[in-house]
Amino acid sequence: MVLPKSLRLRGYKCFDYLYKQGSRFHGSSMVLRVATSKPRLQKGPNAKANKYLKCAVSISHKVSKKAVTRNKLRRVLHDHLRARLSTSQIPAWTLISLKPRSSHETTHSLLKECDKLLNKAGLLQ
Repeated sequence: MVLPKSLRLRGYKCFDYLYKQGSRFHGSSMVLRVATSKPRLQKGPNAKANKYLKCAVSISHKVSKKAVTRNKLRRVLHDHLRARLSTSQIPAWTLISLKPRSSHETTHSLLKECDKLLNKAGLLQ
């Protein structure tokens, strides 16, 4: 399943902001970027109303050439983020980028590393 609209981060300006201003937390198979939210960069009429946590997952072709594999990884991470961060009231934006070696990891180890990075960033309570 995809992230609900309340948790979804959209728009290239938001991604540029995360890449330039966000702090990075590195793991063996993923990188977590976190920045304080700037609602004025969001697209859409309701974007400015929601200042709380928004997430995005980026999976490049280097992880897997097959779209099926990339979509499966994205779905797994979206489900995990929805379950863990849906009630969070932290004003932050997050971007999870998978490294090429993440396609060889099990889903359990990916989710465990995701939790470790979220804890390190202070997003899990």
